[in-house]
Amino acid sequence: MLTGKQKGFLRSMGNEMDPILQIGKGGVTEAVIAQADETLEARELIKGRVLPNSMEDVQSAAAELAERTSAELVQVIGRNFLLYRESKKKPMIDLPR
Repeated sequence: MLTGKQKGFLRSMGNEMDPILQIGKGGVTEAVIAQADETLEARELIKGRVLPNSMEDVQSAAAELAERTSAELVQVIGRNFLLYRESKKKPMIDLPR
C-alpha cells in the first residue's frame, strides 16, 4: 500500500506524462493486460486512458487493470488513470518514506 505522501509524489510525476495505454471498446483484454504488465516492469509508472467508446467506466477499468497486473491505482481523473508497480529487475523511482 502506498501512503498519501507517496501517492502525491507519483501524481506529481504523472502530471507531465502522456497516456501510453488505451482501453477501447473491447475493455480490459488480455492484450491490454500484457501491455500494461510489460510497461510497468520497464517504467514503473504509467498513465492510461479509457476511450469514450469503451463500455466500461474509468474507475472500474482502472481498478481491474491494477488488480490483474498487481499494481497500485494511484489516481483517476476524468478518463485518465495512473498505475504504479515497483520493477522487480531494476527499480527506478525512489518513493519518499
